[in-house]
Amino acid sequence: MSAVGRAIWFIESHFESDISLEEISEAAGLSRYHLSRVFGLVTGHSISGYIRGRRLSRAVPALVGGSSTILEVALCAGYGSHEAFTRAFRDQFGMTPDAVRRQGHARNLVLLEPIRMDPAHLNDLEPPRFETLQPMLFAGLQETYPYGGNAAIPSLWQKFNAHFGHISGQKGNVAYGICTHIDGEAEKFRYMAAVEISDAGDLPADFATLKLPGQRYVVFVHRGHVSGIPATMNRIFGAWWPTSGLEHGETPDMFERYDERFDPYTGMGITEIWLPVRA
Repeated sequence: MSAVGRAIWFIESHFESDISLEEISEAAGLSRYHLSRVFGLVTGHSISGYIRGRRLSRAVPALVGGSSTILEVALCAGYGSHEAFTRAFRDQFGMTPDAVRRQGHARNLVLLEPIRMDPAHLNDLEPPRFETLQPMLFAGLQETYPYGGNAAIPSLWQKFNAHFGHISGQKGNVAYGICTHIDGEAEKFRYMAAVEISDAGDLPADFATLKLPGQRYVVFVHRGHVSGIPATMNRIFGAWWPTSGLEHGETPDMFERYDERFDPYTGMGITEIWLPVRA
């Protein structure tokens, strides 16, 4: 079973009680921020969002049935008040618990069902190689996304591609998608669409810069459409990483490297996934 599969099993077995990210990470065999990153990539949900959605979805039949008060349903779902439950429920489903109770059915609600991981997604990972890079300076467009919010990343690339090839100090014709975790933040990560530059001179006003230290990386190859990267990440962290004996480096979480083997117009080709490792 993959790390994400182990995390989902643990959540499904315990989400009606208070569980922490530390407990889920321990059950999955990954660090907190690695699990947060790969869980969002693979499932399309943040861990807390998945737990919240499952708790609220499980509460719906009790609301429709009407045998318990809304406060009783709220308490069973882990909420300390009618008001807190109502806010979370409305955010999840677009309706209040009172409205669902009055209508007496849930046919217009999109409930979150348990995610089932396909073991076949853990096959066919190519053996990686190891590379050591000197310090690198990057410039590009950067946004903060919730884990699982990857659907918005292509629009960032669309904006960035208008600058590619015309960036002051750009080195080569390679683009990078750089993921970094945010200290103290388990829900979100930073993503930068970038190029390596020689110096941070005359850059567009909305550009950010990022310097990465010289370090060693393990490099995986993803072949095919870029939308399949989550499945490759699931294979890496689900099967390869837990038995590798490696320790992840400090920063970044990872970066994607797009060279001439990748077609940005179709999204097809070869993408390299670079993960920093401690020497």
